[in-house]
Amino acid sequence: MRDDPSLLHLPIAIGGKSDRRGVIATCNYKARQFGVHSAMPTGHALRLCPDLVVIPGTMAKYREAAQQIRQIFYRYTDKVEPLSLDEAYLDVTDCNECQGSATLIAQQIRQQIATEVGVTASAGIAPNKFLAKVASDLNKPDGQFVITPDDIDEFVEKLEVKRIFGVGKVTNEKLRRLGIITCGDLQQRDLVELVDKFGVFGKRLHDLSFGRDEREVNGNSRRKSLSVEHTYSDDLQTEDACLKKLPELLIELRSRLRRIDSDYLVTKQFIKMKFNDFTATTVERQMCSGLPVESFETLCHEAWERGGKPVRLMGIGVRFVDTSEQGRAMQLELFP
Repeated sequence: MRDDPSLLHLPIAIGGKSDRRGVIATCNYKARQFGVHSAMPTGHALRLCPDLVVIPGTMAKYREAAQQIRQIFYRYTDKVEPLSLDEAYLDVTDCNECQGSATLIAQQIRQQIATEVGVTASAGIAPNKFLAKVASDLNKPDGQFVITPDDIDEFVEKLEVKRIFGVGKVTNEKLRRLGIITCGDLQQRDLVELVDKFGVFGKRLHDLSFGRDEREVNGNSRRKSLSVEHTYSDDLQTEDACLKKLPELLIELRSRLRRIDSDYLVTKQFIKMKFNDFTATTVERQMCSGLPVESFETLCHEAWERGGKPVRLMGIGVRFVDTSEQGRAMQLELFP
């Protein structure tokens, strides 16, 4: 829309072609009015919105814009923790710009992004990461929302639990069956009960329901994993068909791994399968030296056994330990 004004008033989506099993990566707000959203098959999106303009992604352009935006962030603070290409946490506690007002800083950053990059941005301003993330979604597009310390109790009491990061469809449904719709409902539940029903995440749910989040903004965050995946135009009907796709995925993975810093130590490898009914599974295990294709074949067999259905997407990857992190404990080999 920025680069082609003729698209300004049209429903637009970025994604793959419908005749090649494409998926929507993102869309504008006019398209969302028709029910289109990210991760939706392009064919379904076109049925919801026949006039939808589907444009292939241009990652180089997005990275350039993201880098420009990030440079604007660093004018105000070194404590910048990227979440994705177009999201980041900023800790502006020690920033002297705008009389130290986080609200005015956010407003100024958004104005600079609009002027220098040519896109709109939304912001959430709050005492912690959880509340800031929630707030950032409450006045889109091109707006901002503030939660002050005095507002927290009233705000979280009415906040729906589905807005808590980590509460997906399954967890939300489980909470709903327990009669828990809002954080206010969650506050009424005993911590022991929540841990019993949700494990470690139960403690996190309990804390967030009161608006408590002690995580600091990590300005030195580094990647934890690397993967490659492919959505196939025709479903892979058998395990053997899946196995035959592994070598090409492994070539791409190895190529990307060569560009990773030497500080990263690969500790695990994994495979992901998404089946034709859109269910998915991931299988992982400790790293095999050299990433032989046979190790991924073993994971592939286990993943196929879990689903036993045609596969529309398959990906492989590795998980890292960042050895440059201070105080990082290293697991030694039991046998030399």
